[in-house]
Amino acid sequence: MATIGKHNDLTDVEGILVGHYTDTVAASGLTVAICSEGAVTGVDVRGSAPGTRETDLLAPANLVQHAQAVVLSGGSVFGLAAADGVVRWLAKKGFGFPLDKGYVAPIVPAAVLYDLDRGSDFIPPISAEWGEKACQAAASSPVEIGSVGAGTGAWSGSIKGGLGTASLMLDSGITTAALVAVNSDGLVINPATGRPWEIGLEIEAEFGRQGKRAVILPPQSESTPVRNTTIAIVASDAILTKAQAHKVAQMAHDGMARAIRPSHTLFEGDTIFCMASGKRKLPEIPGYYGPPQTRAVSDIGHAAADCMSRAIIKAILTATSIGGIPAFCDLDDR
Repeated sequence: MATIGKHNDLTDVEGILVGHYTDTVAASGLTVAICSEGAVTGVDVRGSAPGTRETDLLAPANLVQHAQAVVLSGGSVFGLAAADGVVRWLAKKGFGFPLDKGYVAPIVPAAVLYDLDRGSDFIPPISAEWGEKACQAAASSPVEIGSVGAGTGAWSGSIKGGLGTASLMLDSGITTAALVAVNSDGLVINPATGRPWEIGLEIEAEFGRQGKRAVILPPQSESTPVRNTTIAIVASDAILTKAQAHKVAQMAHDGMARAIRPSHTLFEGDTIFCMASGKRKLPEIPGYYGPPQTRAVSDIGHAAADCMSRAIIKAILTATSIGGIPAFCDLDDR
């Protein structure tokens, strides 16, 4: 039977560090996941309005196999600048794709969400410095969640969005985890019950007191333009190929679609990266079509989907109100 990891977050995956930079005045921020030794990384983009960097490089047929970090950022297109700071920080440390004369080229894919006009200025002052500061804060300690990092200015339907994370340790000993910034037009809370759609996935009372509540959702404004996107990272300590990492990212989108309804719309750039730190061999399970590792990859994808749903719920339940939009914790009970 699968159990949650030590911290129930992305850092339960050996080799992964997580750091945030948060600007509450600007109502924006970013989150970075670092694997300095390099993680085999895949990506799957389902939304029709993505803002991304280095995603073509992650295609299974392309040369580079490993990324040293993945960035999730607010700031819409302006937020992609934060990844430059992550590249600089990694380069100073000597982490990256090897070049001539001892130089390296850090590989840092990124995705951004729309949180413009939610703070003191229309465009948050995101810069490479934000990326460097997030790297400096990166650690293997428990990940702060809620209205922090890439989830600082996030909204979800008519309430505050945020950043969440969750993990699972499979019977095989492989750990899988998810980290997500929820900035969705779709709803995480079922309006008919006032509780999250996927509340039944809770493990070991991880949703706390807020998870026991049923709330009254404020109405969504029909005149407000849809400016959303949910971006995420799933990770595993398994040894995966790029094609397998891509498949796990695909399956993780099922968890997003179950927990946010609707997801993957024309107005959103929903994107999930998968990082494999390569610390554990895949178990070989004979009797299935394809290579004997096929079942294990499917199990990791299933776990990634469930972790994604749980992380999305945690993002909503732990968010705090910013900029006049109410958080779940401030809503009236049904």
